[in-house]
Amino acid sequence: MNISIKDVLYKIRVFFVPYLVVLMLCLLIKIMFSRDQIYFAVNSRNFPLGDFIAPYLTDLGNFWTVIVLSLILVLFSYAKAFTLLLVNTITALTAQVVKHIFDSPRPTLYFQTQLAHMHFVKGVEMLRLHSFPSGHTVTAFSTAVLFTYWAKNKFWGLPLLLLAMFVGYSRMYLSEHFFEDVTAGSVIGTITTVCLITWLANTRFLKSANWNRGVINN
Repeated sequence: MNISIKDVLYKIRVFFVPYLVVLMLCLLIKIMFSRDQIYFAVNSRNFPLGDFIAPYLTDLGNFWTVIVLSLILVLFSYAKAFTLLLVNTITALTAQVVKHIFDSPRPTLYFQTQLAHMHFVKGVEMLRLHSFPSGHTVTAFSTAVLFTYWAKNKFWGLPLLLLAMFVGYSRMYLSEHFFEDVTAGSVIGTITTVCLITWLANTRFLKSANWNRGVINN
């Protein structure tokens, strides 16, 4: 029996329904406030513990995290390891294409005359170009959607959503991205992954017994 997008959305509903609520709130914030107002509202609310945690949170959206998770998954399921790697590769490439189409400046370039009034976290490399969308946020949401889909207890979707949101917020906290970059990254990561899950769930080879084994249960 073929799996539809509706089936996938139903399986991740604990993640997807709250996400839609958050997305609506994000769109409302964007309508009510300007880019500058949102950026400085986030940037001005900094504290030592945030400076310490944010770089680690942001690394969860790094592609190296996907590789590490894939290596762990290969111990239990070749299919899941392959799916995680393939889906994140496609969503990451999608983000890169969009980045180069828009070619928008990051906060350090956009506010280059106001750098003295901005808070930066020591040791974090500040980028200047290709701000829209946030690639780290794309990866975080893509991975969160996949693990929610796989989880036996679907209520894992809530902490996974929160974790993905924290990764997105860390990108703003570190002055690497704007609010709209993170919001768009969450949409790309979520919607693209849902479509890819639907496609992959209907491929025959991933359903085979050999692909659903891993290194330790071969």
